[in-house]
Amino acid sequence: MTPATASTAYLAAPEDYLALMKPRVMSLVIFTALIGMVLAPMTTHPLLLVISLLAIAAGAGAAGALNQWYDRDIDALMTRTAHRPLPKGLVHADEALSLGVVVGLLSVLVLGFAGGFGAAALLGFTIFFYSVIYTIWLKRSTAQNIVIGGAAGAFPPAIGWLAAGGGIGVEPLLLFLMIFAWTPPHFWALALVRNDDYSRANVPMYPVVHGSRATKNQIVFYAVLTALAGIAPAFVGMAGGAYLALASVLGLRFVQLAVLCWRADDADSVVPMRLFRFSILYLFLLFLGLGLDATWNALSGGTL
Repeated sequence: MTPATASTAYLAAPEDYLALMKPRVMSLVIFTALIGMVLAPMTTHPLLLVISLLAIAAGAGAAGALNQWYDRDIDALMTRTAHRPLPKGLVHADEALSLGVVVGLLSVLVLGFAGGFGAAALLGFTIFFYSVIYTIWLKRSTAQNIVIGGAAGAFPPAIGWLAAGGGIGVEPLLLFLMIFAWTPPHFWALALVRNDDYSRANVPMYPVVHGSRATKNQIVFYAVLTALAGIAPAFVGMAGGAYLALASVLGLRFVQLAVLCWRADDADSVVPMRLFRFSILYLFLLFLGLGLDATWNALSGGTL
């Protein structure tokens, strides 16, 4: 189906609607929100936790659909995103907008019932922040788009914490900071490789505006912040020695790859992609370590 015919047809396949909701991003949201729940005092009934997790996932999917609805013009210009349902004409733009709005509202309402007002309010703010503040405003207006906009991706573990009965304190703030600091080096490593894509679409990503050298400087800076944020839970009673060892090793490797990226030739795309891929593994293992540490403590009453 071409974009022209898609304007009058509403025959999208289920997998096209799923693609609109960015399932890979949803999987990261589900995982980090789940770890936030595991770390929390867990005063909420397990069934309500499951419902809350599904609502958080749906909210993330709604934000993804709204993002793709608004960005369909620039997505069509970039190799990385040209295959998405809207640029390919597989889904009508009105459907994407409706899906995002309806699912977003329902996700907030369901989370309000299952996880409480605080978690629902933060989920609603996250959807708004990603869809409006980041997608509509920041992404096309400033090279700091990822830095500021990264807050949207950093909220899920805090939402999970609140939904499980945790209160506002240093723990959800640290969970937020761990992802917030991680986001710039993660995305800028990819942006170094996809610089032509962003230039063609006139998106002011940091490498497009400031060049590769300045971007690599920032990557190293944020990689160090990420490593420090990663070990911080061990110093506030959120995790024990095993987690500290894991976070230290992962953080050192993250910084090492950032430095290698800084040293690499501008034409070298291999090292930035190594950093990008490792950053995904880093975040997964870091949160997995937090979850396992909390589970061990709950089962044994000790510190791992």
